[in-house]
Amino acid sequence: MSIKKILAPVSIVLSFALAACGSQTQADGPVSTSPTASPVSSESAHPIDLQGIWKQKNSMDAEAYQEATIDSETITINRVTNHGDTKSLDWVGSFEAPNAAADTYSWTSKRDRKATDNAILASSDKTKKFTIHKDEISYEAGIMGTTTTVRLAK
Repeated sequence: MSIKKILAPVSIVLSFALAACGSQTQADGPVSTSPTASPVSSESAHPIDLQGIWKQKNSMDAEAYQEATIDSETITINRVTNHGDTKSLDWVGSFEAPNAAADTYSWTSKRDRKATDNAILASSDKTKKFTIHKDEISYEAGIMGTTTTVRLAK
């Protein structure tokens, strides 16, 4: 067996660690899933449209980052490596679109266990809190004992 075949899985894990991808640990118990919004500025008068594809803008490696796809009810996050050729499922959860104009908006996403339980690198957290401020979605992610704030942009 060649050294490349042995090191390939190790380099994937290290790429994920460098990108600080992973899951956020949350305590068991009741969790509020109500979205929150901050008052809107005079510049915008309609709810923020979050649907579409969002890419991590604060990754330490251009070849390893997180990418989120948001539709009307779901947020799906993949860990992307290998020049975009490799995607590993990290999160599938609920999405609650804002229904009022606001500068800042937060929601707590409930994980879709059916979609993530068989994905070996997927987060096992029950919930994950997402916040949008201006044109950036942020959330905490961790791997191998390191937690970071992931920042996504369209």
